[in-house]
Amino acid sequence: MRAFVDRLVSWSAVLVAVILLVAGGLLTWAHSFIGDQVHSQLSQQQITMPGGPALTTPEMKKELGKYSGQQMTTGPQAKAYANYFIAAHLQEMTGGKSYAQISTQQMAAAAKDPNSAEAQKLTALKQEVFQGDTLRGLLLYGYAFATMGTIAGIAAILSYIGAVLLLILGGLGLVHARKSASGAAPVAPATPAAG
Repeated sequence: MRAFVDRLVSWSAVLVAVILLVAGGLLTWAHSFIGDQVHSQLSQQQITMPGGPALTTPEMKKELGKYSGQQMTTGPQAKAYANYFIAAHLQEMTGGKSYAQISTQQMAAAAKDPNSAEAQKLTALKQEVFQGDTLRGLLLYGYAFATMGTIAGIAAILSYIGAVLLLILGGLGLVHARKSASGAAPVAPATPAAG
């Protein structure tokens, strides 16, 4: 009975190891695919990371300075550009107001007089904020996908490690089951000692 349990547990470990190997392969593919897509999509935009006088705040210098002059090709670069360059300029342009607030002001001004200087100014600002928010959101999606790719890569490595450990343990269990089965010779009944 012990050998049967050993074989059952060992073969279960081997089965889980195979599943982990398949999962690791799929996760490796996901890591590679996502990384290639993020790199490709960001590279096509040909955005050069700002540097020098364009970095006007200590926070910009800290977060963007390390990428200064590089072409944007990675998720972390996209996040830094979105959060510390675009967002800073949007805040500066709007005085901290959101797109929805600017849009509400623009619609009110246009309702009064669509040709007024205020309505024209707010219409232009609304357009710029919309474009900035859209670009910022798209870059942050790029960062999110890059992060998922990184997580998939880490999960792939852990899957491979788990598979190797389970294959080793399953193999050792099968060897032990074989030894238990072959070494378990039937025990002869004890005979009373002669006199």
